[in-house]
Amino acid sequence: MNKLSTQQRAQILGMMVEGMSIRAISRLTGASKNTIAKLLVDAGKACAEYQDGVFRKLSCRRLQVDEIWSFVYAKAKNVPEDKQGEAGDVWTWTAIDADTKLVPSFYLGDRSGESAKAFISDLASRLATRVQLTSDGLKAYVEAVDDAFGTEIDFAQLVKIYGDTPESMKGKYSPAECTGAKKTPITGNPDGKHISTSFVERQNLNIRMGNRRFTRLTNAFSKKIENHFYALAIYFMHYNFVRIHQTLRVSPAMAAGVSEKLWSLEDVVGMIDVDMD
Repeated sequence: MNKLSTQQRAQILGMMVEGMSIRAISRLTGASKNTIAKLLVDAGKACAEYQDGVFRKLSCRRLQVDEIWSFVYAKAKNVPEDKQGEAGDVWTWTAIDADTKLVPSFYLGDRSGESAKAFISDLASRLATRVQLTSDGLKAYVEAVDDAFGTEIDFAQLVKIYGDTPESMKGKYSPAECTGAKKTPITGNPDGKHISTSFVERQNLNIRMGNRRFTRLTNAFSKKIENHFYALAIYFMHYNFVRIHQTLRVSPAMAAGVSEKLWSLEDVVGMIDVDMD
């Protein structure tokens, strides 16, 4: 990779988390696509390793979990024979702390029970206290939560009820109109006032709006699953440590007691340099 200054690399990372494609970043900065792709990999690895290390023994009290769809290389129905197993639909499982807005865990996989177990198990390993957890009505969560937490959790599902899909909307991305939601306690004694998935659903909207690889009906989708993961690791590093949450007036990491300062993108670049030494 051509040696870029700290300021140049911070600028490129800033463009990535603001939803710009590699080609657009190359045009605006003059850096080659290969240089930017190499920075994506280096930064993604460093961000993933750092967050994996510091998000331990978290004192979260109320967590929400959800999944967001995307694809790598091609949608599942269009994956060629030689790309089977490494391309197709990808689901990003995310968790958010309803109080601090920290995203302590994310996982890439399919929408199966095995992926649910891997995600919830990772989330459980990061917690120091009993929590209240809310998910949507996906059945895979029930067994996954039971395996990871047993009875040491207050778990509920918010099951949304949808009306019939109008003929004009069939085949579109938008779901049918939500006509209601049912709060269903599963384990423990969850507080009904806090059975909600609003924060995690908003977070997933932020991901789709802010991460170019999730933009629908474009050719900006990821071509490799590794780069998809690295882009998400950078996105969540920026969200957790660099970006001030408008309501909290601090970063989620500061609100959660994980960081004592507001990070800059230059700090993220410095972390990459340390890992490469």
